[in-house]
Amino acid sequence: MRYLLPHPDAVADLSDLDVALYDGTQPIPENVDDVELYAVPYGIIDPRLCEPITRMPRLSVVQTVTAGYDHVRPFLRPGLILANGRGVHDAATAELAVALTLAARRRLPDFVRAGDEGRWDSGWSRGLADARILIVGYGSIGAAIERRLAGFEVEVSRVARTARPGVRPISEIANMLPHADVVILSTPLTPETVGLVNAEFLARMADGALLVNVSRGRVVDTEALLAELERGRLHAALDVTEPEPLPAGHPLWYAPNVLISPHVGGLTAALSSRARRLLVDQVRRHAAGEPLANVVVGP
Repeated sequence: MRYLLPHPDAVADLSDLDVALYDGTQPIPENVDDVELYAVPYGIIDPRLCEPITRMPRLSVVQTVTAGYDHVRPFLRPGLILANGRGVHDAATAELAVALTLAARRRLPDFVRAGDEGRWDSGWSRGLADARILIVGYGSIGAAIERRLAGFEVEVSRVARTARPGVRPISEIANMLPHADVVILSTPLTPETVGLVNAEFLARMADGALLVNVSRGRVVDTEALLAELERGRLHAALDVTEPEPLPAGHPLWYAPNVLISPHVGGLTAALSSRARRLLVDQVRRHAAGEPLANVVVGP
């Protein structure tokens, strides 16, 4: 086989090529010596799904369906091309970023908990209209978040590793943090972004500000965030945590002013069809000798 993919519909669409299915739930095919493109199965990040890379001597391309690819890097050898799932999760992750922001700013967790106890517990909330939103990491997901915020009458600022019109460099973030009511993290996990949100970062955020993380848990220093939450100074809405999965009994579960979802940013009905289109397109490009999309490592 030349192509090993995790999506049965994509395999069916490519039946004219030498394609096989491996989605991580069944044993990997015994002979992977001829695999040239391997798409890592989607799901809980598990090194066992990346390990086959080391046993494919003719492999030239590793494809992820995830936007993040930090879990694959340790298995790459020189000369391999790595392409990610840019675009597959933009809509779903942006939806969740806005949902978490709205839920936290409108105190929905408080109202749900009161309702579970049969209490009518009304009260004011900050809301979203007129809020100043800072998006940290302005790639395709960051842009998708802004598009979905467009109708909420907010003011959006943007920072990214590379400055461009309308997007300021990450080096200027310290001066921007005190003016943001909501900081949304959509940056990839890289050596530069590990621990980006540390005690100093959080201290510069305005009193009462909300931190929303739909990127990776390791972007945030959990202990530093816990200190701010327990002081009652900041709020947080987190789809990702460090550690992850967050173990039972971890103090982050019990911290005040925090809303946690279990890394479900991309898990909607839109995933399957978009992953299928990406995989089919990439394999067709590879078979035709055309440039691949979404290359993040390699020539």
